[in-house]
Amino acid sequence: MVLPTHIRIAQGDIVRLDVEAVVNAANSSLLGGGGVDGAIRRAAGPELLAACRKIGGCPTGQARITAGFNLRANWIIHTVGPVWKGGDQGEAELLASCYRESLTLAVEHSIGSIAFPAISTGVYGYPIRQATAVAVESVTAFLAADRGPAEVIFCCYSRADYATYEHALRLG
Repeated sequence: MVLPTHIRIAQGDIVRLDVEAVVNAANSSLLGGGGVDGAIRRAAGPELLAACRKIGGCPTGQARITAGFNLRANWIIHTVGPVWKGGDQGEAELLASCYRESLTLAVEHSIGSIAFPAISTGVYGYPIRQATAVAVESVTAFLAADRGPAEVIFCCYSRADYATYEHALRLG
């Protein structure tokens, strides 16, 4: 039986969510960074670095998966979002690919619930409104194809980001 997908928004720390997989907004080396990546690495523990070293990196727009180690989540899906360069360098397609590739890995690993951060909106500089529109459109299109996890959460660190996602989902 296929259950309908439930999309919701949460505000807070992604590592505290009770989901099967969290998505890590990683850099292409997969060897560590700040923001969401740093929070996930601190919570997951040192085994994560060893697992990421074995993977050998990840190109922008793609995704890789590791165990969740010390997280509540069983899985971490690492995806590399684009650096914002003004919007005319293929950033939207690369960002959309991050969501599709992450959801594809979730399907391949029978993951029932997944949480996404606002990919590329931190130090990569992607404007939150544009990034949110891409995120919502990409996820809803993927799920409309009648596949994907039963629950998708957009996890926002700030109240302002939460409001942006809330607005986008109302319009979508």
